[in-house]
Amino acid sequence: MKVIDLVLNVLWLIFCGIWMAIGYVIAGIICCVLIITIPFGIASFRIAGYVLWPFGRTTVERRDAGAGSCVGNVIWLVFAGWWLAVAHFLTSIPLFLSIIGIPFGWANLKMIPISLTPLGREIVSTDQRFAGW
Repeated sequence: MKVIDLVLNVLWLIFCGIWMAIGYVIAGIICCVLIITIPFGIASFRIAGYVLWPFGRTTVERRDAGAGSCVGNVIWLVFAGWWLAVAHFLTSIPLFLSIIGIPFGWANLKMIPISLTPLGREIVSTDQRFAGW
């Protein structure tokens, strides 16, 4: 299964992963320039790494995330999350137009929830998905 993940990740990187990661890095840089939003920048850089190499990994909600994550997610949604989610949606459309792009289009749509609410989530291997439960 690791070979399939590698092939999918390389194809993903070529078709849309690099462009989406650049969007997250730009959002992270903007958040880090505005000093009060550095936690959002860190979350954005973390998601950029996930967007570069998503197959074989997934996101899970952290059990120790509290009200601060909820408030932070609302702020993130207003200022950065909505346009990243729109970017995921728009880049999924051309991927769905070819047969080989359909799995990448679905992967792109599956990233919309983390683009909207990144705080209080962590990225884990798909082998560890239920380890914390």
